[in-house]
Amino acid sequence: MTRTVAQQRSSAAKRQAVRAAAAVTAGLALVVGAAGAGQAATAGAPAAGNAPGCGALRDTAPASPAAAVPAAADTPSVLPSGRAGQKISQSLPAQLPIGLWSSSAITLRTPVTKGTVRLDVRSKGFSTDSLVVQRYEPKTRRWLDLRTTPSKESWPQHGVFTFPVTTNADDRHPQTTALRLQDLDRPGTLTVAASVTDGHGHTYRAPARTTTATSPRVTVSGWQKGVTLTRGGAARDLTLTVKNTTDRAYPALNASYYAYGAGKSHALAPKDLDLRQYQSGRGWVRVPLRANSCDPGMNTALRPVAKAPLAPGATVVYRLRIAVDRLAPRDVTNAEAGITVGNADQSFFSRPLPFAIRAK
Repeated sequence: MTRTVAQQRSSAAKRQAVRAAAAVTAGLALVVGAAGAGQAATAGAPAAGNAPGCGALRDTAPASPAAAVPAAADTPSVLPSGRAGQKISQSLPAQLPIGLWSSSAITLRTPVTKGTVRLDVRSKGFSTDSLVVQRYEPKTRRWLDLRTTPSKESWPQHGVFTFPVTTNADDRHPQTTALRLQDLDRPGTLTVAASVTDGHGHTYRAPARTTTATSPRVTVSGWQKGVTLTRGGAARDLTLTVKNTTDRAYPALNASYYAYGAGKSHALAPKDLDLRQYQSGRGWVRVPLRANSCDPGMNTALRPVAKAPLAPGATVVYRLRIAVDRLAPRDVTNAEAGITVGNADQSFFSRPLPFAIRAK
C-alpha cells in the first residue's frame, strides 16, 4: 500500500485510497511502480480492462468518513449471536479470505439510546488501514463504511470502528446488525473486541474474537532471476498454479499478465511481445496484450482455466509462453513484467517476472 499517502489522511480516507488503488488494473498499478513513479501494491487490481484514469493512484480519495455502496439483491441473513444475559455479543468467521467479503454481526440485548457500538481491531501481519468494515442499513438497503478514528501511524495495527445505535432490545427481542469485513492487503490475524455505550453512562463489552486473514496459495515456476529473451528467438515457458487453501470458494477467480519496457527512444508495444496460453483441446493460443491508457505499459486478462468457482482445496494451473518479436525496438534491453491473481476486482497475489532482451 502507498503509505506516504496514508500518513496524511484519516483512517477512513486511507481505506478509500487503498480501494482506489485496488481498482487500478494490474498493468498500471504494477507497471507504474516499475517505472519509478510509485510502489506496486500487494493487493492490486482487476485482471482485465484498461486503467480507469491516469490519476487513479494520486491523492484523490474523498474526505467523507462513510461511503455507501449498493447492497446485494437480497437482505443479508444474520442470526443473533451470543446467549441470554449478554448485553452485547459478536460473531466472526474463522477465516477472512482476501478478495472476498466475510460476514459478521453484532447482537444487542439491552436498551440503547443514541449509543455507540465500538470495534477495537488489532491486526498482525497487515495494517488496519487496509481493513474495510461495513454495516448493513435495512432502511436504505445499503452497506455503509463504519466510522473510524484517525491514526497517526503509517502502518497502524490498532483500528477503531464505530456506528451509532438506538434500540429497545432485550433478551426476548435481541437486535442484530449485519456487518461484513474485507482485508485488502495481505494475510495475518485480526482480533476484534466489541463494546457498546448505552447512552445512560454504561459500557458493555463482548468477549474478543480472532480471525485469520487468508488467501489461496500461488506459485510461479519456470521463471528464475536473470531470464533473458532473444528478439525473434525461442519463447520461455512459465507455470502459474493457484490452490485454494482457504475455507471459502472463490467465485470469480482471475489472473493477469503485465509488461513494461522502455529505452532511450522507444518503448515496448503490445505487438513486440508474443504471449501464449495453453488451453486443453486447443494447444497454445495467443493472448492479445493491450496498451495501458496513460503509460507505455501493457496488460491482459489470462484465459479462464476454471469454469466453476474455485472450491476449497481445488487447484488450477495456467501455462504461459512468452517471446519477443524480432522487430522489437533494439534500445529496449530490459522489461518489467509480472503476474497478478485475484477475485473479481480485488487481487490477492502479485509476482514480478522481469526479463532482459538481447539481439539474436
